[in-house]
Amino acid sequence: MEQELSILLIEDDPDTCRNFAEYIDTKSDVTLIGVTNNSYRAIELLKEGVPDAVILDLELNEGQGNGLVFLQELKSVSIPFKPYILVTTNNSSSTTYNFARKTGADFIMSKHQEDYSEKRAVDFLCMMKQAIQGSRYAPDPAKQEGSSAPSNKQLMRLISLELDNVGISPKVIGYKYLSEAILLILQGQPHNICETLAKQYKKTDSSVERAMQNAINKAWRTTDIDDLLKYYTARINSDKGVPTLTEFIHYYANKIKNHL
Repeated sequence: MEQELSILLIEDDPDTCRNFAEYIDTKSDVTLIGVTNNSYRAIELLKEGVPDAVILDLELNEGQGNGLVFLQELKSVSIPFKPYILVTTNNSSSTTYNFARKTGADFIMSKHQEDYSEKRAVDFLCMMKQAIQGSRYAPDPAKQEGSSAPSNKQLMRLISLELDNVGISPKVIGYKYLSEAILLILQGQPHNICETLAKQYKKTDSSVERAMQNAINKAWRTTDIDDLLKYYTARINSDKGVPTLTEFIHYYANKIKNHL
């Protein structure tokens, strides 16, 4: 299933921001989760939205802070995965470039390049999309030891990405139950999941369980088999042909836990 590439834009020029937003709006597989000219506010937006990629202007002359401050702050932020950092800058200092790379920039585009444009920057990230999303569990070497555990909001973002990979849409009734069930296991509650959710949503245990299993069954009927084999690697009982509810939620809880 096609998954959107989410982008956070950190840029101080209004015309540039508008160009980025207008072009991204034409792309069906890209979404802009936030725009700011403040490197400190950018950290908060990053923690809230956990984007796949960040387009980062280094100098932010018309805003607050700068891109290097953002990269430094990013080292101590607890998030489920490190976003891909694309730097776009008018700065041409090799010393600055080297420091940016060492501090966490993945790629640097000079705005002085003859063929530079906001469209080209977005197209570059689209070209890298599969690699970016495929490496979201890769450990961040810059991450400091002892940082706090991911928040529930960050965990839910990661859970939603996993459910999306196997074709379980937020429009499906069982989606919110599955998300909450996986989160409960990550929080240390391995038993009585349906009972807990039933009380929370004022439903019966059986209706909650049925909604979750129906969401799984529908995904296994409609999602491309290659995507299912790629994103759900646990063994499935050949008689049923789909994961049971218990197998499914524990698989994803363990997958996320083991990669944090």
